[in-house]
Amino acid sequence: MDLKAFVRDVYDFPKPGIVFKDVTPMLKEPQAFKQCVLQMSVLLEDIDFDVMIAPEARGFIFAAPLAFHLGKSLVPVRKPGKLPYKTKSVEYDLEYGTATLHMHEDAIEEGDRVLIVDDILATGGTMKAIAGMIEECGGLVAGIVCLAELGFLNPREKLSGYDVRTLISY
Repeated sequence: MDLKAFVRDVYDFPKPGIVFKDVTPMLKEPQAFKQCVLQMSVLLEDIDFDVMIAPEARGFIFAAPLAFHLGKSLVPVRKPGKLPYKTKSVEYDLEYGTATLHMHEDAIEEGDRVLIVDDILATGGTMKAIAGMIEECGGLVAGIVCLAELGFLNPREKLSGYDVRTLISY
């Protein structure tokens, strides 16, 4: 199944000049979403990991069914003020501004092998920031998997040294 057919371009979102890759058409088509999750799980077959971590909100969409399917733990990474327990935070640059993410301070333990899951890999800033939080907790980044990659933004330069896998490239 051509999963690229279920990702649409939205121009000038969230600000002028940005072409946003919208995954919601895939979610509307159950067979496409199912194929996406199954294909992502195949990408992970040779990665040894204990825990999945995903940033809100679209990362949750893909990580939750993957974690369920593979029988793995799932750690949500959220915007400030959204998690109820003590958190660690990281501020980082986006292709169109800055952002801050939080995770529970006890979410990753020393020696955990962690897989980062998201929908779109753009500049690599979000993944790099999350990887930093994982490593600060003593965890190891086992890999990064995303539905799609915006290769023209060169995210792999920022993520050199990490195993990065995607289903779709733009």
